[in-house]
Amino acid sequence: MTGYGRSQGSFGAKTIAVEVRALNSKITDLKLRLPGDYKEREVELRKIVTDHAERGKIDLIVEVHNADGAAIVSLNEALFRGYHRELSRLSQELGIRQDDMLTALLRIPNVVASASGELDVAEWEAVCKVLTTALNQLKVFRKQEGVVLEADLRMRVTNILILLAEVSPFESDRFVRMRERLRNNFEEALGKDSFDQNRFEQEVLYYLEKMDMSEEKLRLEQHCNYFLDQMTHKQEAVGRTLNFITQEIGREINTLGAKAYDADIQRVVVQMKDELEKIKEQLANVL
Repeated sequence: MTGYGRSQGSFGAKTIAVEVRALNSKITDLKLRLPGDYKEREVELRKIVTDHAERGKIDLIVEVHNADGAAIVSLNEALFRGYHRELSRLSQELGIRQDDMLTALLRIPNVVASASGELDVAEWEAVCKVLTTALNQLKVFRKQEGVVLEADLRMRVTNILILLAEVSPFESDRFVRMRERLRNNFEEALGKDSFDQNRFEQEVLYYLEKMDMSEEKLRLEQHCNYFLDQMTHKQEAVGRTLNFITQEIGREINTLGAKAYDADIQRVVVQMKDELEKIKEQLANVL
């Protein structure tokens, strides 16, 4: 969701510059810095930006300059005189030097402001045109970043599928080990003479059912393929959908770990979790 766009245009003797910056955020957090003339159009500006940029932490800066490059500003003389009068009086009463008073006065809010006046319809259209160009640049920036993110996400999900295929060879061996361990436990507890084969087989079936991972493996494969399929769609925003799929992938990986009963399978599960965490980190950058 990070991105940057900047555009510049002219209207009469004015130069209009628009800058848009976007950072990652789960919600739309839009901050505007506008000339005083454009405050009346703030709601419309917000709608234009959110329609184009969707979500993210977005900063919009609109600046207007004269043809010579100087900002169009005005001095609130009444406010300036009022502050100067009161500050001069206090400085004399308290014996404070008046050095740099001018600089201090100019920093007081609303003493220096953008030139105020009613925004012309033609000027508003010019602003919208410049803004749209900047937002299109933002989209291009995001798409370029998205190509890199897509390649990384595909690689991570594919790695999980490759790791999933490594689980099967370890499954049959753990069943054999589990059966032998149970038999030894029965014989130690009851003795070979009192060994009940039927009871033993019931216990084996119970543990086989607990250790069976076929459903989890099937669902994990389906979730991973669904994740890859969603990235092929051309819709603008797919980040939330991918986040939901990632949660399901995480559940199946955790269940595989709980049913592993094998050091080799646990090692594979840990590698899957590592890939999944990297996917989650990258998804924070996806719309």
